[in-house]
Amino acid sequence: MARYTGPKNRICRIFGEPILGSGKSLSKNSNPPGQHGGTRKRKAPSEYAVQLKEKQKAKYTYGLLEKQFANTYVEAARQKGATGENLIKLLESRLDNVVYRMGICPTRPAARQMVSHKHILVNGEIVNIPSYWVKPGDVIELKPKSKVNTTVISMVRAKNPKISWMDWNEKDMKGTYIAHPERDSVPENIKEQLIVELYSK
Repeated sequence: MARYTGPKNRICRIFGEPILGSGKSLSKNSNPPGQHGGTRKRKAPSEYAVQLKEKQKAKYTYGLLEKQFANTYVEAARQKGATGENLIKLLESRLDNVVYRMGICPTRPAARQMVSHKHILVNGEIVNIPSYWVKPGDVIELKPKSKVNTTVISMVRAKNPKISWMDWNEKDMKGTYIAHPERDSVPENIKEQLIVELYSK
């Protein structure tokens, strides 16, 4: 399973945001990575550089590789409506992200691992593909054996009340993906229009 396994703090410093992990180290050192850190003279980034950086931020945030992200963009462009908003909806509807949003796992990498290890049921069937796109009305839950697994249970936390497009019953370990989210309700700081402009070149 291909995924980024490098230093998370380096990625956080590149973007100046805690997009991977808690970002606690940013309070100690928020300079960009490199030998000279914040003392290096940096020229103003070009338009292309700004757009590329925004795409990279989205990739790292949702844990996608280049080909996966490009395929997701193609699907977003194919659908009706604004391509940028469609892109965010598709990224948010990935099964690993839904598991993370419901509070079953504390991080997206942990959610990806839980899906891959066949702990998650979608509409009563095991789905072990993290990139599986969840549809409105789909029911996501832990499989029966996982509901009594102390290691799995220890990761479950309360769902963020701001995530209103899905429901989660902590007692039954079951949730429903109610609808695709509106862009304003997604908390990630991603300027999707810059990504659209990059791919439109």
